[in-house]
Amino acid sequence: MHEAKNDPPALRTVLLTAVAMIAFAANSLLCRLALQHASIDAASFSSIRLISGALTLALIVHFKTGRTSQTAPDWLAATMLFAYVAFFSFAYLTLSAGTGALILFGAVQLTMFGAGLRAGEMFRPIAWFGFALAVGGLVYLMLPGVTAPAPLGASLMAAAGIAWGVYSLRGRGSADPLGATAGNFLRAAPMALALSALLLARAHATPVGIVLAVASGALTSGIGYVIWYAALNGLSAMRAATVQLSVPPIAAFGGVLLLSEAITPRLAAASAATLGGIALVLASRTRSTRETRVSATSDR
Repeated sequence: MHEAKNDPPALRTVLLTAVAMIAFAANSLLCRLALQHASIDAASFSSIRLISGALTLALIVHFKTGRTSQTAPDWLAATMLFAYVAFFSFAYLTLSAGTGALILFGAVQLTMFGAGLRAGEMFRPIAWFGFALAVGGLVYLMLPGVTAPAPLGASLMAAAGIAWGVYSLRGRGSADPLGATAGNFLRAAPMALALSALLLARAHATPVGIVLAVASGALTSGIGYVIWYAALNGLSAMRAATVQLSVPPIAAFGGVLLLSEAITPRLAAASAATLGGIALVLASRTRSTRETRVSATSDR
């Protein structure tokens, strides 16, 4: 009875999850909008995004706990966060919002699946089929052709996805995910500033570009992560992973509505294969975990 009372209401979890997914998709839209019209350069966008995100998260942690983050520094995680943000920004110089989000999300999930295999996790045949389908979807998307994404942009976004996957793996099981995220943003910001200094000759920023970068850092990244952590209180690991399948389609349709981008047949087919394959792997892994628990209970 007491446990049921402590569970977040279902409607609250649904609303928080929906807002978080929209925020994550909006990162792609804001970055693409800023770079599409050359309102700001990619390095400056990265720096402002990380700095504004760091300030926002630091304020939230301070008001929530009355102190700054006390988590141990993780410089590898901070470096992966910087790599993700930088590659993400430069990739959107040439990619559409939907294509970029699909490549990013696919690379993140495949990186995490690969880590599971390396750790000795056993995949069922249906999971291997899903894994191959997801890889095939991304390969098909990037094959040469009239509607293929720019090779450099696609490669940069894949690198961003791998970096984010490694960053996510580093953060699994953190006792204070919000504090750890705030600390990582704080440590990643000087790395972005160093990149901006190296590319100072190319730097430019209009008021619109700065506002979009701040919105990406403070709102859709900083506050977006806070909302997501709140939503996770009411989501199982399987549901948390599955709902993220909605991010690429949201970004794609947002690109159509806000950026006049087109959803090509290639992108639609690649999305179905990649997201469907990932869903198969997630479902298979959850089923295997449940069967393992049942078996362990029966043996007692």
